[in-house]
Amino acid sequence: MPKMKTRKIVSKRFKITSTGKVMHGVQGARHLRRNKTKSRQRRQDKMMELKTNRHSRNIRTMLQK
Repeated sequence: MPKMKTRKIVSKRFKITSTGKVMHGVQGARHLRRNKTKSRQRRQDKMMELKTNRHSRNIRTMLQK
């Protein structure tokens, strides 16, 4: 049986922490930044934890982890 391939687009958008949490980038952080407050921009620069378990389970299977 051949190895399952990693979904490359999923590996670029999501990261798995050492404890198994799925992290993702915040939306709306790329352009039109001068209209946003500095605190909002700093908050959007960080990665957030994916909240729903159903989606994180699917992402882990796509990443083979």
